[in-house]
Amino acid sequence: MKDEQRCPWAYGSSPLYVPYHDTEWGVPSHDDRVQFEFLTLESAQAGLSWSTILNKREGYRKAFAGFDPAKVARFTPAKMEALLKDPGIVRNRLKVGAAVNNARLFLQVRKEFGSFSKYIWSFVGGKPKVNRWTRLGQLPAFSKESDALSADLKRRGFKFVGSTIIYAHMQATGLVNDHLTTCFRHRACSKIK
Repeated sequence: MKDEQRCPWAYGSSPLYVPYHDTEWGVPSHDDRVQFEFLTLESAQAGLSWSTILNKREGYRKAFAGFDPAKVARFTPAKMEALLKDPGIVRNRLKVGAAVNNARLFLQVRKEFGSFSKYIWSFVGGKPKVNRWTRLGQLPAFSKESDALSADLKRRGFKFVGSTIIYAHMQATGLVNDHLTTCFRHRACSKIK
């Protein structure tokens, strides 16, 4: 993909950006485990750079049971204390606690709707919102959909789910296609439902 034109942010501070951009960001996902992974990672990012989180992603995968929400929901206070000593993740007590809290609530949403994906996709009418931005400065930090989803998640008790975090989650999991129209991934992601 060396000759392809990408969104400029893909050439950021981490060598993980290009593969992330080319294979994951903006790809519509209806997989609950993927949704939980990005909910956990985006929440952990609050106040930090995405490169910090990408660089710790494997550490998160190990620490958070392969992003299995049922396993994370059973983490004990002792397990959470141990995680605060793990250099492979962001060692922030509130964020670790939020991940476990969110796993428990994630399971409740899944039980109520049949899947978390069914719930989250309902905020965009069940299909990706395809934007047609031509430059990075046009990308919003939030939207009316992320505002609504954030408010509903907060009402349910989720933590670290502000509208900006949720918009980033929507971008990552393809609820929103924010690849620039000049980027080779815009068309590819637009074809996936």
